[in-house]
Amino acid sequence: MISVLLVDDQPLLRMGFRLVLETQPDITVVGEAGDGAEAVAQVIALSPDVVLMDVRMPGMDGIEATERIARDHTGSRVLILTTFDLDEYAFAALRAGAAGFLLKNVEPAEMIAGIRTVAAGDGVVAPRLTRILIETFTHHTGARPASTDDPRLDRLTDREREVLIEMARGLSNAEIAGELGLSEATVKTHVSRILPKLGLRDRVQAVVLAYQTGLLRPP
Repeated sequence: MISVLLVDDQPLLRMGFRLVLETQPDITVVGEAGDGAEAVAQVIALSPDVVLMDVRMPGMDGIEATERIARDHTGSRVLILTTFDLDEYAFAALRAGAAGFLLKNVEPAEMIAGIRTVAAGDGVVAPRLTRILIETFTHHTGARPASTDDPRLDRLTDREREVLIEMARGLSNAEIAGELGLSEATVKTHVSRILPKLGLRDRVQAVVLAYQTGLLRPP
C-alpha cells in the first residue's frame, strides 16, 4: 500500500482528494494537514510514502515544509500541487527537494499515476509546465542560467549528456529511445548512471539542473 498525507489549507479540497485516492486499492490516505508545520509533524508521526503538498498556506508554507521533509525525512517524498499563478513557488519547492508537481485541476487518473510514480522513487515531470516554471522563475527573480561549464556536466559522456537533454525536455525513456535510436533498456541504463554522477535524486532534479546550467534553455 502507498500511504499518502494530504496537505492543503482548504478542507474541501482535501476531502475531494481523499475521495479520489481512496477508490484505489493500492493507496491509503493516512492523514491530513492544513499548513506546513502540521505537515512536518504529521510526517514525523506517520512516515507517509507520499506527501501531496499545497504551496501557499498560512504559517509555514509548502516550500519550507518541503525543504524540511526532503532534508530530514527522506522516506517521505513530496508531490507539489500548484496553479498557473503560483509557478515560481512550485519551482522553488522543486529546488527544495520536491519529487514533482501537478496542477490542482489535474485529472484524477493523472494524480493517481503521479503518486504511484513518486512512491516508486521517480519524479513527475510535465515538460510544458516545467518550461513555464523555469521561464516564470527567471522572469520574476532576474536569475539567468549558469554556463554549461558546470563541473558536474564534465562527468557525463557525450551520450549521457544527450540523454539528459531529452530528459529535461520531459521525454519518457521510451520517447528518448525513439529520439536517439537506442533501446529503452539502454536509455534506462544511461539514466541510472546520470543521476548518481550528478548527485541527483530523480528526473525532476535533472530537469532543474539542465535549465540552471544552461544545458537546455527555456523557450
